[in-house]
Amino acid sequence: MSEVKVNKISPRTACGTVTLGDSGDTFTIPSGATITNSGTASGFGATGAVSWDTSSIKTAGFTATVGIGYFCNTTSGIFTVALPAGSAGDVVGIADYAQTFNTNNLTVAPNGSEKIGGIVGSSVMTVDGVAATLVYVDGTQGWTVTDSGSSTDVPGPQFITATGGTPCSGITVGDYKTHIFTGPGSFCVSCAGNPGGSSTVDYLIVAGAGAGGSGASSGAAGGGGAGGFRMSNSLSLPAPTTSPLASPTGVTVTATGFPISIGGGGAIAPSGGSPGGNGTPTTALGLTSTGGGGAGDADNADRPGTPGGSGGGASTGSCAPPGASGTVGAGNTPPVSPAPPQGNPGGLATATNWGGGGGGGAGAAGACSVYPGTAGAGGVGSYIDDTFLGPTAPSYGAPGPTGSTRYFAGGGGGGSQSGCDGGAGGAGGGTRGVNGPEGAINGCAGAINTGGGSGGTSNTPSTSGGGGSGIVIIRYKFQ
Repeated sequence: MSEVKVNKISPRTACGTVTLGDSGDTFTIPSGATITNSGTASGFGATGAVSWDTSSIKTAGFTATVGIGYFCNTTSGIFTVALPAGSAGDVVGIADYAQTFNTNNLTVAPNGSEKIGGIVGSSVMTVDGVAATLVYVDGTQGWTVTDSGSSTDVPGPQFITATGGTPCSGITVGDYKTHIFTGPGSFCVSCAGNPGGSSTVDYLIVAGAGAGGSGASSGAAGGGGAGGFRMSNSLSLPAPTTSPLASPTGVTVTATGFPISIGGGGAIAPSGGSPGGNGTPTTALGLTSTGGGGAGDADNADRPGTPGGSGGGASTGSCAPPGASGTVGAGNTPPVSPAPPQGNPGGLATATNWGGGGGGGAGAAGACSVYPGTAGAGGVGSYIDDTFLGPTAPSYGAPGPTGSTRYFAGGGGGGSQSGCDGGAGGAGGGTRGVNGPEGAINGCAGAINTGGGSGGTSNTPSTSGGGGSGIVIIRYKFQ
């Protein structure tokens, strides 16, 4: 192998200066040649290049060194970078480490009376994700920006950041956060993220439920319809425990405040034979779930249920012949987009003076009463997986048939005449109808923040319970 020889140009005397050529000469570097700088070169003018220091992220004030670029993290508060005394060709770099310069500004201060951009005084960096290279030109302009850019020029993964609900900062489960609204408020998005991180949220939006009808001297009232149930699952919750009503498409958010309103339950039906009141809508993220339909009352005549998110159950009166009677309240009224539907119809009252129809639920229609024997059960609600709620799961919704689900939007059971059992409430906050043999007993209200319908009452003078109020739950990936 041939010996590699190194040609050196050395000064004629120790510690002397080597001069290459004369003024005006041109030096050509051949293609493929490599120049290695193992020392310090000066006097060539600024190239705008710095050596970025990634070993020491700056979180407090410091004095910069020529030739170094610094990553500055102002997450914990504002601070100042002091520039060194400048000489022509000196260069310093500064970059926003955590995209926080807008919230906590970074101040860049020149040395003494030196200038930045031709002006004596400090400069304040206020743009999130910005990076800048400063070169010292001369005493007239001082330090001048030669290169600048932003992290958004080549964006990395960014994730949604938001506040609102209970708790305000969200419930953390793994890489996801959940915000729960049981009353009015605002879901405030400060960072909308991007597709590389997260930019969509999943939701559960349940409206207030309808109330059951009240009893009079004859007849049996229907059960209240559940509030509309709308849900998305774009973040891949486990399929076996995710509602079949879940839309696969979430909502893409923007950096703004999204107002949240929670629907109230339908008004109590006073004694003497009155229809149950309709629930009110719940709105969130630009979507609306419709309030549940109120139920028909027991007042010596057939009374229809009212349409809504889920429809109210029909009642039966003393003039009705055996067989189907009354009119069900339609569900999914008005229809929602995107599908699937937000609820189901109520049930019919099918026998003279025996039992009212059950209110519709998110997962099934209200049942018709059976002659003789049983008033109609409320339609079953639908469910979310516990992981949607995290460790607070037992505090919201109604327990499902398995330990990993919580049910919402169940219909109220129909009330009954003497000798007939009241209809069961649908899973998801619906309450049972009053049994005829129990006498003048007022109906039970639907469970709060479930959208569950209240049960109807019997043929004795009594009031119904009010419908259950709604709820909003929002879930997203935050890291």
